Amino acid sequence: MDNEILPGAQVSEAYDAEQIQVLEGLEAVRKRPGMYIGSTGERGLHHLVYEIVDNAIDETLAGYCTHIEVDILEGDIIRVTDNGRGIPTGIHPKLGIPAVSVVFTVLHAGGKFGGSGYKVSGGLHGVGASVVNALSEWLEVEVKDGEKIVTQRFQRGDAVNELHEIGKTTETGTTITFKPDAKIFTDTTVYNYDTLLTRLREQAFLNAGVRITLSDRRSDGENRQDLLYFEGGIKSYVEFIGENIKRDSLFDNVIYINAVDGDSTAEIALRYNTGYDTKIVSFANNIHTVDGGTHENAFKTALTRAVNNYGRKMKILKDADSNLKGDDIQEGLVAVISVKLTDAQFEGQTKAKLGNTSMGTLVNNLVSDKLSSFLEENPAIGKLIMAKAMAASNAREAAQKARDLQRKNSNSGRMKMPDKLTDCISKNPEETEIFIVEGDSAGGSAVKGRDSRTQAILPLWGKMLNVEKAREDKVLGNEKLLPVIIALGTGIGENFDITKLRYNKIFIMADADVDGSHIRTLLLTFFFRYMPELIENGNIYLAQPPLYKVTKGKKFMYAFTDEERDLYLEQLGGGDVQRYKGLGEMDGKQLRETTMDPNFRIALRVRLEDAMEADKVFSVLMGDDVEPRREFIEANAKYVDNLDI
Repeated sequence: MDNEILPGAQVSEAYDAEQIQVLEGLEAVRKRPGMYIGSTGERGLHHLVYEIVDNAIDETLAGYCTHIEVDILEGDIIRVTDNGRGIPTGIHPKLGIPAVSVVFTVLHAGGKFGGSGYKVSGGLHGVGASVVNALSEWLEVEVKDGEKIVTQRFQRGDAVNELHEIGKTTETGTTITFKPDAKIFTDTTVYNYDTLLTRLREQAFLNAGVRITLSDRRSDGENRQDLLYFEGGIKSYVEFIGENIKRDSLFDNVIYINAVDGDSTAEIALRYNTGYDTKIVSFANNIHTVDGGTHENAFKTALTRAVNNYGRKMKILKDADSNLKGDDIQEGLVAVISVKLTDAQFEGQTKAKLGNTSMGTLVNNLVSDKLSSFLEENPAIGKLIMAKAMAASNAREAAQKARDLQRKNSNSGRMKMPDKLTDCISKNPEETEIFIVEGDSAGGSAVKGRDSRTQAILPLWGKMLNVEKAREDKVLGNEKLLPVIIALGTGIGENFDITKLRYNKIFIMADADVDGSHIRTLLLTFFFRYMPELIENGNIYLAQPPLYKVTKGKKFMYAFTDEERDLYLEQLGGGDVQRYKGLGEMDGKQLRETTMDPNFRIALRVRLEDAMEADKVFSVLMGDDVEPRREFIEANAKYVDNLDI
């Protein structure tokens, strides 16, 4: 098996001022920043760093840059340094100003457009440097060209001085320092170290051999520094993902295959684990294609065909057997697909999906040829993969039988609602909401406190299934989760259909104690694994019942934290404090005015910002492995403000 690491696409032509092509001026970036960086919140703030780093990665792909340093400085100033060739400093032939000035002041100016500066590149359509400049309070660029050091400063996109020489050097590279503009990023300008670390680690995996150093140099930081360097490339990435999801590997080796066709390259690394979840991560020119595309689709199709062909060739699948389905073969799979190509065609501004058909052909041929050969040359691994896929197929068939049984028990084609569900009058999903409540006692109070027209109540009781340790057939047969599945109406897994959702808002309402936290975690694990679209669509909420009722005479206040309790005690001049140990201690009126009334309630919407990190946390907290859970609790216990045991 060929385990070589693919080299970056080499650039044979010059990279100088003439390669900096201009398409349009820098306009409207500050007026509509969301068009260029997605948002002006925390995600957009960090995107500024990614854009500058992507430019340095382009130099890596071209075969010139070997080290990138990212420093978070005091005042949340960012400094990115690379040892590439340095941005060209010669006079631009059309604009008559230094090319480096053009790069930072003209939108769509760079070596990525039509010229020969870069055959393969990432970045946000080449607008990165100018957009970062436009959205920064100030930015300074320093370039080393092997002879001299030059620098220029900008404020909110405009040059405040000319490019000028400040010294001599034999080195090459670029240093960009910028301070995000608080007038643009009104929510926060504070950088999160771990957010940057996740992205930079990803880039180090995808570009084997490049060194990326991330350092936090803020006085209130923890003096953190990480050197990210992975000679194994995406093979190391697969190992890292496997460690994160805390699953035992089905076999030790990471399977690695690659192919080159002209300027296009494709590499795939994969391994199976003993769990049930699938993790396929794809990239095109180092950009995470979260919605897949031709490369990912081709991989899945070719993998299914290769495994089925192997099964029949080895007489594991008989002629009378039907082929295993793709989902069966992908169960437990961890795979990273990385392709690099010229003129990449992405769908949408965010580059979430690759559209090049030629790349689908390359990946299909790669998997069909080299993975098939690997399975034949390694029969022990091949048989393990087949056994796991066939077990998944049997479980899928059992789940289908469970679904068919539910349909037979339905009334006139409509599923009979759970006995414990107290439904609302309205059947309009846009205005309805359901409260999944811990226990019959709390459920009774919730029924009394609800708005019967728009609010439904579904009490749960007893120990709930931990879906992290179960397949779909066990979930469909679980008497605690089946009522939730039926009440919501969407189905689960591959049969999920969000258009059939019966309630727009789904509230998890549990006691504010350890048992309540466990119930919430079990339900969130269920939604994350089997109905992730509900989280992505913002349908899931955590109800926030108060912890205390502070009373003096006829006056009373509800407190949701210890700090609020102490404040209300001070305001009332002392008074009685009732600690709610459970939802059942509140009557319907109290539950309505504190937790259920849309005009007064406090609720947390569950968001999915980082799927891989969420996957890791759920696996650690709810998986079979005790040691990672203990380590997680020890590391994060300091963040718990109020633990009620």
